[in-house]
Amino acid sequence: MSKLGRILLVEDDPKDVELTLTALEEYNLANEVVVAPDGAEALDYLYCRGKYSDRANDNPAVLLLDLKLPKVDGLEVLQQIKSDAQLRLIPVVVLTSSNQEKDMVASYRLGVNAYVVKPVDFHEFVNAIKELGVFWAIINEPPPGSMPKN
Repeated sequence: MSKLGRILLVEDDPKDVELTLTALEEYNLANEVVVAPDGAEALDYLYCRGKYSDRANDNPAVLLLDLKLPKVDGLEVLQQIKSDAQLRLIPVVVLTSSNQEKDMVASYRLGVNAYVVKPVDFHEFVNAIKELGVFWAIINEPPPGSMPKN
């Protein structure tokens, strides 16, 4: 199996962060998760700014992005990623409680790879996260040159 990819989780709800990490732990993916609690920190991470200025300049295998975020909202983060030649190939999965058509349409217009409405049920949520993590961090082949060589 190919190497695991890092996951950037952009989520402001501590309960959802904890649930997501718990779900990913089952497949040993949680140690490769970077959590950004708001859109501004997510952009700092992606652009190696602020507290992330010393990190390796490689892109995550996938970005799990909430839409309703403080500082910079998820749609703005998505717009910046997809309009940047260095970042646009990062797969972005919107993981949100919003099932509003306008959010879905806006996300797809901006180039999101998948749109997942967070299940309310604990077990459904955990299963959805497991499937997302396995697909995007293990099964999916990233675009050539988007991840560092071993």
